[in-house]
Amino acid sequence: MLGAGITAAMLAIECLEVGLSTLTKAALNKGMSNFVFVVYYNAFGTIFILLPCCLILYRNRSRPPLTLSIICKIFLLGLFSCFSQTCLFSGIGYSSPTLASALVNITPAFTFILVIISRMEKLDLRVKSSLAKSIGTLVSIAGALTVTLYNGPAITSTLSLNLHNNFLSPHKEWVIGGILLASGSCSLSILYIVQTSVIKEFPEELTVTFICCVFVTFQSAILALMVERNPNAWKLRPDLELLAIAFSAVFSAALRGLVHTWACHKKGALYVSMFKPLSVVIAVAMGVTFLGDTLYLGSVLGAAIIAFGFYSLIWGQGQEEKMIDDKGINNLKPSSSTVPLLQNKSTEVQNFYPEVNIMLRP
Repeated sequence: MLGAGITAAMLAIECLEVGLSTLTKAALNKGMSNFVFVVYYNAFGTIFILLPCCLILYRNRSRPPLTLSIICKIFLLGLFSCFSQTCLFSGIGYSSPTLASALVNITPAFTFILVIISRMEKLDLRVKSSLAKSIGTLVSIAGALTVTLYNGPAITSTLSLNLHNNFLSPHKEWVIGGILLASGSCSLSILYIVQTSVIKEFPEELTVTFICCVFVTFQSAILALMVERNPNAWKLRPDLELLAIAFSAVFSAALRGLVHTWACHKKGALYVSMFKPLSVVIAVAMGVTFLGDTLYLGSVLGAAIIAFGFYSLIWGQGQEEKMIDDKGINNLKPSSSTVPLLQNKSTEVQNFYPEVNIMLRP
């Protein structure tokens, strides 16, 4: 049940991410600074969402002590988070949410390489679970590339609302956006690795997310003050910009941070990154439903390939967890089937404490 809950939460986050990308692009087109946007939505999420949650949760319970080592690691986590957010939102501003959904699919490939290098996971192609996860990663990336690069014949043709035309950019800006999005996706892979390491050492998802968001707020504010010289860029206007900041504060800074930290703690960095290719399918579905885009054969084939790769990864993850559980159960069994458990324990006590052994002698 826990695995199904994590999967459902990650799917919901990916749906929200695609919707927020579209909303953010619309706000950036109205002149909002992407650097100031990162500062404001992290600050709002920290003050109005995460801080009250921490005060309520830890009012009647204590948390493990924060060491200097953990704080330094969370600071590093904040740096990668700040860099990835700035690159991704700047890339969306230069290009489009569709390109963002496409290029973010390199995240699983980099994450897969990093978890092997960092030895968070072992690559043994002779084991079915490891082979299934490797195949699932590659197949999902192939499916995402299919959706991105291959259209094929149209399956359904609808009247376009031409809303997406407002999101198109000149070719030069499109290339710049692509470079920024690719850099943000690579940074996201490193972020998942660091996040998994931190949460295993300090298993308090809400505290880690809150402290990380505080660091990101200050780090992004320093960057924005250095880059954004126009004082008018810091003015909040009660229109689409404020709406984008509010939604991003709730769903991106707070909710996404908590869910990703929780999933990294329970399933690992590779599992979290594997949901990124699904964003292409979600973007296509939203485009067909809300923007009146045409559904092409390439989108359907790519979605099917991604679904197969995703299922392969989930199956491999489940097999590994089952092997760990079975190994734990076997370790609890008596060392000998002919000697009672209590007798074994009695022998162990006598061996570890010789004075007890002397007292038990007749």
